[in-house]
Amino acid sequence: MKAIQFKTFGTPEVLDYVDLPTPQADADNAVVRIVAASVNPSDVKNVSGHFEHTVLPRTPGRDFSGVVADGPQAWLGAEVWGTGGDIGFTRDGTHAEFIKIPLAALSRKPATLSHAEAAAIGVNFVVAWLGTVEYAQLRAGETIAVIGAGGGVGGAVVQIAKAHGARVIAVDRHPLDATTPAGCLIDDYVPFDEHVTGRLRELTGGAGTEVVYDTVGGVAFETALGLVKRRGRVLEISGTGKRRVDFDLIDFYHNETQLLGVDSAKLGVAESAPLMTALVEGFESGKLTGPAIAQEFPLERAREAYNAVAGGTRGRVVIRM
Repeated sequence: MKAIQFKTFGTPEVLDYVDLPTPQADADNAVVRIVAASVNPSDVKNVSGHFEHTVLPRTPGRDFSGVVADGPQAWLGAEVWGTGGDIGFTRDGTHAEFIKIPLAALSRKPATLSHAEAAAIGVNFVVAWLGTVEYAQLRAGETIAVIGAGGGVGGAVVQIAKAHGARVIAVDRHPLDATTPAGCLIDDYVPFDEHVTGRLRELTGGAGTEVVYDTVGGVAFETALGLVKRRGRVLEISGTGKRRVDFDLIDFYHNETQLLGVDSAKLGVAESAPLMTALVEGFESGKLTGPAIAQEFPLERAREAYNAVAGGTRGRVVIRM
């Protein structure tokens, strides 16, 4: 089979278009023919050597959509999708014509999504669901502030929160495009500047929000703590700008804030499958919408796809097999 592989860390130029043995199914694993696979910023960081646990040589890629080509009879020909923090890092990933995954990792793709759209869901929506639904347990009628709402994860949080009946306040440096899936759903927008805390508290009667989902972290961390109401929940997934932060510990415990770290990379492809399955109803009912696909590349032009993501292309980048 054709695949992308890197044997050393570096820029996308280290990616080689190679022939590898086609994997075979066994009693515990199925083989999926990849139709489309997105390129995430974490894939670019993986190739650059950002993750210490990556084992070389490696085929990268976390997200995928495809068809079961070999495995249990009940699954043959089924359209499936998935993601994982192990594939592309400690086991070969999705930027290949085929991938071997555990049977527990099989999750049926929503019929309403194309393979390209389905391939662009995994990383962003899994970490959004994990934090919003599993950890914060956001409830209907609550208010959530989403810092970085204009990004991939932030946009997924907005959609999931609205699907659960919450009020959404977008916090971002720029207003969201009202024509995007997330931009058309927000209830209020607050610019991320020196006045953000005061403006948000005006919108919430001085109380703050029950939940703050901070997709930026680092430079935004103290701001996030200042937006949450008493006994509220703050979710952190990143450390942009700095990994060490300072904050007023007395204010923190007086407010009885719950601080939750969210790391979907800890979930392997099998552990991620139940979350992917939980997302299906939202996409099939129309409550959730797939992100815009900015560019598509054939597998042999994977270097261009990686360079596009490294360059900050807005919208998702997808590799088609």
